[in-house]
Amino acid sequence: MSSVPSPEAVFNQPPPLENYNLFESDCALKEAVNRNGGDWIDAHAREFGELLGKPETIELGVLVNRFTPELRTHDRFGNRIDEVAYHPAYHELMRIGVSAQTHSLPWIEKRPGAHVARAALVMLRHQIDEGSSCPLTMTFAAIPSLRLQPELAAEWESSALSSAYDPRSAPAPKKNGLLLGMAMTERQGGSDVRANTTRAEPVDGGGPGGEYLITGHKWFCSAPMCDAFLVLAQAPGGLSCFLLPRWRADETRNSFHLLRLKDKLGNRSNASGEVELRRASAQLIGEEGRGIAAIMEMVRHTRMDCALGSAASMRKAVSEATHHAAHRLAFGRLLIHQPLMRNVLADLSLESEAATALAMRVALSFDRSRENSREQKFARIATAIAKYWITKRAPAVAAEALECLGGNGYIEESSLPRLYRDAPLNSLWEGAGNVQCLDVLRAMHKDPSTLEAFQQEIASVKGLNSVFDRFVGALDLAKNADTEFASRRFVERMALALQAATLIRRGHQKIAEIFCAARLSASPGLVFGTLQSSDGVALLLERAQPKLRG
Repeated sequence: MSSVPSPEAVFNQPPPLENYNLFESDCALKEAVNRNGGDWIDAHAREFGELLGKPETIELGVLVNRFTPELRTHDRFGNRIDEVAYHPAYHELMRIGVSAQTHSLPWIEKRPGAHVARAALVMLRHQIDEGSSCPLTMTFAAIPSLRLQPELAAEWESSALSSAYDPRSAPAPKKNGLLLGMAMTERQGGSDVRANTTRAEPVDGGGPGGEYLITGHKWFCSAPMCDAFLVLAQAPGGLSCFLLPRWRADETRNSFHLLRLKDKLGNRSNASGEVELRRASAQLIGEEGRGIAAIMEMVRHTRMDCALGSAASMRKAVSEATHHAAHRLAFGRLLIHQPLMRNVLADLSLESEAATALAMRVALSFDRSRENSREQKFARIATAIAKYWITKRAPAVAAEALECLGGNGYIEESSLPRLYRDAPLNSLWEGAGNVQCLDVLRAMHKDPSTLEAFQQEIASVKGLNSVFDRFVGALDLAKNADTEFASRRFVERMALALQAATLIRRGHQKIAEIFCAARLSASPGLVFGTLQSSDGVALLLERAQPKLRG
């Protein structure tokens, strides 16, 4: 009898990556949670990871990107409603995220490590769908800005931190839970928000917490179905920050008009709108002219989530690639046993481990900032460094992981094309790469203690790895701090030093040794798969592979 399979037979195809626990399968994340003081979230994270690994949950992420949001400017009678309609899968993903407190945990939980604990939950949920992470992140990040105006915080905070997801378009007092968004950029300015031309007219004198009427245009309003937005506008006293609700206090619709939804490269499950404001009612947060300072409290927290989200995307890419390679035969052997593929997969896994370690270290600095001024300074500079570097590395990791699957990775039924399209967003959002590098330089010049905090972090592990010591010895921070032209290279090296220091101090020691040898040597490879030694490859691959049940 012939051993040739029939044409109808399907073989040598990996099983779907499902029915696995996202948290239990992620060694680097579990270790980072435990070593950074968030171990009390373990039971919840395991339960959450189990839910997210179910086929029906994974399918939600597929559906929300296939059936994308639709703009509805008017109802059937011609009344202006300015609403966005979503597929039911989107609302279910939002319910899952809100009920897990991914938008609220550090503001509710008083235990140490709350930012670390939330960061773990964020990284898990983000792997199912990036787009729906956006309103969750913005709601989380808006709270510190909102608290600058206590009477506004008293009115909005409890509902914004509710664990109930309420998708209805209705006045805030009638809802069980609220979401907060932002609208900063305009057509003519982009990242240069000081060029904003939107105007704010005070009502009855205005002032902190007072009412203003906002008129202008916002080029990007992310998640425009949120219940209120932090916006920037030019008040008589200068550029100022306002809270602008979708419904006025008299429970009529605010003059918040959606002109169109952006047709984006990725992040397609999340609506991003172009908005016109026509004397829309809003309330001032803080003082007039202090808008940048007020909204930067929100931006600082969203930037942390950019790093977390990109680290999560790397983890998802590595999971898909190692899972495929562990089940796919080529030339008589599984791909994961082929030497060159092992190099590629191990290198990708190494990048993912380092990204997770650094992102979680930043989360720890947010926890410690409450009582520790040094950690506050460290968070100031490390957030910009991590946001720059991790988000830059994510698209390259996604592209290489896709190639590990070959043609199977390039078709839309694979999750990797979506991951690849989504990957660049976190680098663009909340200040693109150049903005982050300039922010690092600005922090060093404006407050030299931020650089001191960075140096102390690096110095804390000197003497433990000779490659690391040589690398940081050549890192002339004082010389490079004045060179804007070379700031990308400078911040890149700061990021590598910080990743290495974090792995040495808070990570798996063998992984730290491999990272230093691979990334801090005099001639590191420029693409993935250029590790110069096979030492530790088996460990990296064992840690990276998701563990399917059964």
